[in-house]
Amino acid sequence: MGAALRRVRANLCVYAALAVAGCGGERRDADAPDGTYTVDVRRASFAPQQRLARRTALVISVRNTGEQAIPNLTLTVRGFSDRSGGARNSDAARDVWIVDRGPSEATTAVEDMWTAGRLEPGRTATLRWEVTPVVAGTHELTYAIAPAATGGARATLSRGGDPRGTLRVSVTDTPAKARVDPRTGAVRRQE
Repeated sequence: MGAALRRVRANLCVYAALAVAGCGGERRDADAPDGTYTVDVRRASFAPQQRLARRTALVISVRNTGEQAIPNLTLTVRGFSDRSGGARNSDAARDVWIVDRGPSEATTAVEDMWTAGRLEPGRTATLRWEVTPVVAGTHELTYAIAPAATGGARATLSRGGDPRGTLRVSVTDTPAKARVDPRTGAVRRQE
């Protein structure tokens, strides 16, 4: 798998949100500290050439290069589904990739967003998705890094590089060559 190595230096500023939680009136981000966080995207890799129905991995590694802990490292990945894919209902989406397995140490409660928890200075968080492409063609995945996934909180760039990226992928509908081992019955795929 060809890996696209990308280094991005970025300062992230998080500002207190003005949004109020729907139940009880208490702010969901009340404990989220304001601050500036510096990250380095050490790796953002996704095979640029893929085949339909052949599982592959998206891997994003983020290092905290700042002096303070990032309270709740959050990655938003868009492009696993296509909201514009010809659907008549604007809320309908068609899957471009099926997410077979999300990052094992991350949680998600919002579509396309995964939180990896606290990231101490000098530490690296690596998130890995196992996905299967189901639509042939040229597609893009975009990712964005934020220091918290709290209600209404925004991450903005104060200076330096951008904590976002785009990965362009071509998915072919040509099936992989395969043969059946006559002794075992196992299918052997050839690239």
